Amino acid sequence: MNDQRPSVLVVDDEIINSKMIVHMLQQQDYRIAVAVNGEEAWDLLQATPDAFDAVLLDRMMPGIDGLEVLERMKKHDVLKGVPVIIQTAMTEEAEILKGIQAGAFYYLTKPYRKERLLTVVKAAIDDRTQYKILREEAHHTAHAFSLLVRADFSLKSLAEVDNLAALLAKLCPEPDKVVLGLWELLINALEHGNLGITYEEKSELIRRNIWREEVNRRTHLEENRDKSVLVRFEKTGEDIVFTIEDMGPGFDWEPYMELNSDRVFDSHGRGIAIAGNYSFDRLEYLDRGNRVRAVINNHRPGEGDS
Repeated sequence: MNDQRPSVLVVDDEIINSKMIVHMLQQQDYRIAVAVNGEEAWDLLQATPDAFDAVLLDRMMPGIDGLEVLERMKKHDVLKGVPVIIQTAMTEEAEILKGIQAGAFYYLTKPYRKERLLTVVKAAIDDRTQYKILREEAHHTAHAFSLLVRADFSLKSLAEVDNLAALLAKLCPEPDKVVLGLWELLINALEHGNLGITYEEKSELIRRNIWREEVNRRTHLEENRDKSVLVRFEKTGEDIVFTIEDMGPGFDWEPYMELNSDRVFDSHGRGIAIAGNYSFDRLEYLDRGNRVRAVINNHRPGEGDS
């Protein structure tokens, strides 16, 4: 029987660091592999690209350093979807932004704090698990929906977010790329917009591992029963456009368009940046921040198939 436990690759040229990380992660019943440098990590990743749910990658190593491994992963068809957690003693904003630009949405600083390490690794694995579920659902969505040129949807729950993200991603040229960003935007509209879960509250809910339960609970509260997230899909000759509108008061969206060093060590808060920098060609918030438009160029080969 296959081992279904989450798998983590730890890459660090300092043996003491690796042993400490492995000891902490083993308490969470992860499967763990260790590479002692960038070359060994890259060989292992290429040989088994589907094997890992997260990579804990040292920034500074002799030979191929962490950023070069990351850049290679982002060019690989399979590895580009694996979340990478950069571990570093370099906390200067410029250095952190280099990692963000290369595609690292998770960061840990040395020396490690156990709770922070476990929280960030779990967040990365949860994101990877959600991505794989959505990707699988997107692949199995009926091909008849590819004939849609315009449609309006209304959703109220997490289950509806999951289903709609998978459906709408299938209508795009690169569904695997779109599905996670679309899911993030829908989740943001539901949890923050309609249900009023603040950034700080979500951090605590994730730490206590009860985020999904709390979202479901608030969905059924009397004051939220009539609230919906409205989603419009439009396909033109040039673009695919998603417009997502919630019934909340809006928010200051500009700081979240890029993942900056102030939030890079948090367990969440990277969804909008992922959507804008990875999933869509253009992303813009409208009005007071309770409406967002995401655009994909609709002239790529192989639309809808993968």
